[in-house]
Amino acid sequence: MAEIKDYNLDLQKLFVQFMITDPELYSRVRAIIDPKFFDRSMRKVVDLLVSHSEEYSTVPTPDIIKAQTGEDIEKLDNIVQHTDWFIDEFETFCRHKSIEKAIIDSADLLETGRYGEVESRIKDAVQVGLARSLGTDYFEDPRSRLEKLKDNNGQISTGWKALDDKLYGGINRGEITIFAGGSGAGKSLFMQNMSLNWAQLGMNVVYFTLELSEELSSMRMDAMLTDRSTKRIFKELDDVELQVKTKGKKSGMLRVKYLPSGSTVNDLRSYLKELQIQTGKKVDCMCIDYLDLLMPATKKVPAGDLFIKDKYVTEEIRNFAMETETVMVTASQLNRSAVEEIEFDHSHIAGGISKIQTADNVIGIFTSQQMRERGHYQLQLLKTRSSSGVGSKITLSFDRDSLKIEDDVDGHDDGDGQQISSALNIMDTLKKKTVVNEETEEKQEKTDAAQNLRDMVRSKSRSFLE
Repeated sequence: MAEIKDYNLDLQKLFVQFMITDPELYSRVRAIIDPKFFDRSMRKVVDLLVSHSEEYSTVPTPDIIKAQTGEDIEKLDNIVQHTDWFIDEFETFCRHKSIEKAIIDSADLLETGRYGEVESRIKDAVQVGLARSLGTDYFEDPRSRLEKLKDNNGQISTGWKALDDKLYGGINRGEITIFAGGSGAGKSLFMQNMSLNWAQLGMNVVYFTLELSEELSSMRMDAMLTDRSTKRIFKELDDVELQVKTKGKKSGMLRVKYLPSGSTVNDLRSYLKELQIQTGKKVDCMCIDYLDLLMPATKKVPAGDLFIKDKYVTEEIRNFAMETETVMVTASQLNRSAVEEIEFDHSHIAGGISKIQTADNVIGIFTSQQMRERGHYQLQLLKTRSSSGVGSKITLSFDRDSLKIEDDVDGHDDGDGQQISSALNIMDTLKKKTVVNEETEEKQEKTDAAQNLRDMVRSKSRSFLE
């Protein structure tokens, strides 16, 4: 970090003179001006400069400044050749003052150990600057910009071909994908499987768990990676150790990190920075298990205000994904109204539309005891920003012993989402209006079947399916 210079009152006054001499200069630097950066006497002038220009769309004259602040500020002559000097020097001044202010304001945060927030404030201060880039010249070099997109911000496979096909190849860096499912639907299992998929594709992955311990999460992955039940892990520990270490040599990095419920994106950011310092590796993909357990870093909101809380949290982790150029996957709970549904929509996601609006992809997870026993999970695409797959259903294969989720080799996925498992078909039939039937016995059978299916869906899994 550059040493903070001593910008004396004369230099600050000179900055103001440049801005009132040439209103265009003021317009170019307006975005980074903060009156608090200036000493007391100049602060009054800058306050007037900002308020006057916003109200009248022009800078105040020296006479207006004199009348309202008592300060003598005169226009300059022949500043054209010095414009670049002013832009560079004033940008540096604002950045240094922003850093200085961030350090002072962080004193209380340091005393309470909130180092992540301190780091975030300093980082924001360091990034204060003018928008010098003019953006992409659309017509100039289409090949280069498309190749750059492909190479740097391109897609990373989920590890499931059926899902990749619906997402036009995978998930883009800088995007956030939300898996939505009810309690016991297997949200954690999906993200654990995906973390392993990524690692085996050579990606560097971090799996953040805010619920299960690092050890339990890792043991699940042991089962998935070695194709054995969790009950066999300890009985066959030598073989498990050998397989994990052998496959690890051919894989990217995979870190499992526990963070307490109520953590913020600043805690994730601090961990990621420390990880990269100690390992020298850039992270490609992150899983957060799960979104609903995070709290906003930038805003203090009541824990009970789910809409506002989830809005800020989702925006923050998406910005984090864009900042780090990583693929970000998390999960969210479905509300109670989704329990008996075979079709999910935005209304079924806890916290609702605030998450949907920010997320790039939203994928519903549907399962039941019967489906798991038959070895199937079903995904339903609720939102995709980069493909036309909304509404599509995908059936994946599930091994109840190893907890491994793979492409359905039996071909249950129909591509158009028309064929679904027998359990879903039964439930779909039962959800339709019952036509009055004179045969009481038949109606009773339907009622009993419906109740059995409801009980099946509502029941929680007893074997790690949380």
